[in-house]
Amino acid sequence: MYARRIAVIGTGYVGLTTGACLASLGHRVVCADVDQAKVERLRSGDIGIREDGLAELVNEGMAAGRLSFVLGARAALAELDAEGSPVEVMFLCVPTPMGVGGIADLAAVEAVIDETRELLPQGAVVVNKSTVPVGTADRTVELLERPDIGVVSNPEFLREGSAVRDFLNPDRIVVGSNSSQDAAERVAALYARLGAPTVLTDAASAEMIKYAANCFLAVKLSYVNAMAELCERVDADIADVTEGIGYDKRIGQSFLSPGPGWGGSCLPKDTHALLQVADSADFEFRLLRAAIDTNTRQQQRIVDKIRTAVTGRRAGSLTRRRLALFGLTFKAGTDDLRDSPALGVAALLRQAGAELVGYDPGVDAASARIEPSLLTVVDDPYVAAKDAEAVVVLTEWPEFRSLDWTRVAECLAAPTVVDTRNLLDPDVLRRASLGWIGIGRSSEPVARRST
Repeated sequence: MYARRIAVIGTGYVGLTTGACLASLGHRVVCADVDQAKVERLRSGDIGIREDGLAELVNEGMAAGRLSFVLGARAALAELDAEGSPVEVMFLCVPTPMGVGGIADLAAVEAVIDETRELLPQGAVVVNKSTVPVGTADRTVELLERPDIGVVSNPEFLREGSAVRDFLNPDRIVVGSNSSQDAAERVAALYARLGAPTVLTDAASAEMIKYAANCFLAVKLSYVNAMAELCERVDADIADVTEGIGYDKRIGQSFLSPGPGWGGSCLPKDTHALLQVADSADFEFRLLRAAIDTNTRQQQRIVDKIRTAVTGRRAGSLTRRRLALFGLTFKAGTDDLRDSPALGVAALLRQAGAELVGYDPGVDAASARIEPSLLTVVDDPYVAAKDAEAVVVLTEWPEFRSLDWTRVAECLAAPTVVDTRNLLDPDVLRRASLGWIGIGRSSEPVARRST
């Protein structure tokens, strides 16, 4: 017997992972989407995204009869009704893109509520899983006009590239509700087998936890990038600095790597959304605004570093200078290009007149959704490096460490590597007769000593 009967509306990263993982925990799950072609692909086992372990879970769930895909929210509720047991929990995992002024756009959330309001059985629970502004749970209650329906905020904390692992091994489960403590406890019980700490709170606090977590990480990354710049100016080594502070349990080792800035589908959207929340509460969130400004500045700082490396002068011209960009996605382990800092740097380089060729292990050249006028995407790093005046590493793919750097050097027109992730071993590049330029580190680093 299935533990619970669940509808998941939306099959993006969050919705598909949520549906597949809940099915793996023994629940009966129907996932719905408005894109018919996508639904057909999912039914055939093609998940369409690069996410470790997700395709296997989807296919296992379908084979076991616990997971299915339908077109539209109405169809999801109807399928469960047809099986003789109506939906108990409906997760809203629809897109909430950045709208006017930076606040999340709730049009898709409101559309699903409008579509299902009269179809939900008495006692069902509606769960906001998408990242939504503080107050959305209360707004959902108003839109439903169904006092017999519980409304719960259950934010996700999934990292792209490790979403399945994060779902099944969570740091915590956060569940908030103003309308029904029973509904909150029922949602928390869905995750009981995971054994994670559970925070039961009010809806506004649950919604705020999601923003607070992501924005804290953004601040931490901006801090590290600012420290890297300072290290360069005082001849310190950011790698040693972050190692030294990372052993402090109050700080930790994660999110201490400098780079070309933070991006992706969450941090840019969530930082601007929290600023809007702060503004609406008449609170000047200077710290968060400074983190955003630092992140914006970081991309230009990377361009200045590339310009100096290629031309010898910070104000040198990049016009018709050919550059090889290694890494286009916003992080390694995913094929997601949304708000990628790599593409932000590429846009600035292109504006400066550079000719760009890009390679990324997660991006297929034939289907890459990148404007050709920005850069040419190829499927071979050595082709990308051919006749380039520098290789610029923009995404932290571990595969780059195992490249034949002697061969890369033979392809290049100038022996320069700008490593914006401090990913590569400088000694390996020097043995290949390549100059290495990192972030927050000397181009001739001393031997590292660590115990």
